[in-house]
Amino acid sequence: MRARSTLAISLLGRLDVLADDVPVRIGGRHAQALMALLVLRPRPRLRDTLAAELWPDAGAPSAASLRQALWLIRSSLTAAGIDAEHWLEADQDTIGLHREAAIELDVDRFERLATSPAPDDRERAIQVYAGDLLEGLGHECFAADRERLFDLYEDLLADVAKDRLDRGDTIGARRVATELLVRDPLREEAHMVLIGAYGRAGSRSQVVRQYRRVCAILHSELAVAPLPETDAAYRAALATSAAHSRERAADVRYDAGPFAPVLVTSA
Repeated sequence: MRARSTLAISLLGRLDVLADDVPVRIGGRHAQALMALLVLRPRPRLRDTLAAELWPDAGAPSAASLRQALWLIRSSLTAAGIDAEHWLEADQDTIGLHREAAIELDVDRFERLATSPAPDDRERAIQVYAGDLLEGLGHECFAADRERLFDLYEDLLADVAKDRLDRGDTIGARRVATELLVRDPLREEAHMVLIGAYGRAGSRSQVVRQYRRVCAILHSELAVAPLPETDAAYRAALATSAAHSRERAADVRYDAGPFAPVLVTSA
């Protein structure tokens, strides 16, 4: 039986546990919720506190649910060949994770990468965020963490969209900005990225359409006008798209031949 395995635990999206790359199936929603709560708050805590957080409306039956959930976690680890006592500290009053337990948590990695000043780290953070925290588990005790990580991911999308636009990756910038707007249509910085990307592509019609879209959304939802920064991005995108049009026109020449002129554009 393995005592010193490293548990790789994913809470973004659905709960997933790997012990030295071997899947560990935690059966039952109660057990999954307890496992997630222990990982997010690993220090030993009173059993009554844990039960009240997980099942606040259950009353006395919550203690039985906690015992059953703890048994299922132990059984799942044991079935995977892992010494459960190395991971869990449980006595009559408290339950927690062992201080020496080696855990790699995707939430920790995501937060570290998402808040990094390095653009490459922020790109990697997007790959780590496989979904909102503990999808499928509706326990209220996870709501604050879920909302915090949700907001951090949206801020990350805004940063990465701007990073990509700044380095000339207009297609990538549009992809990330669009994902952000699907999650929150009121994020003006995402509209600004799209306006800028369309301007760099020389598409005046899309620049105008996106600006009108953000104006309509803000007016409808908040009864406000766009920020001055959005107006400035719009004017800059119009100027950029006009410059593109002039460059394309300058590249056009006529190749005279024995028949009617043929329009040729440079590559």
